[in-house]
Amino acid sequence: MGFIIWLIVGGVVGWLASLVMRTDGQQGIILNVVVGIIGSVIASALFGGGINQVITVTTFIYSLIGAIILLAIVNLVRRGSLR
Repeated sequence: MGFIIWLIVGGVVGWLASLVMRTDGQQGIILNVVVGIIGSVIASALFGGGINQVITVTTFIYSLIGAIILLAIVNLVRRGSLR
């Protein structure tokens, strides 16, 4: 059950990050989930909290910041600008 919640929260985090970075039209649901999960891993490395431990408002925000950082890096590599 925890894995399903992890996927759902990862999807929501990835979707919100794609809205913030204006890449929502380019991504599907699978990519949103992947971005959310990788964003959570980045948040765990940077801030010591992500959805990998416990899902709270703080870890959700940290995961969102990690996903935004991931999308910014991808945009920087792809286009040469943060957008």
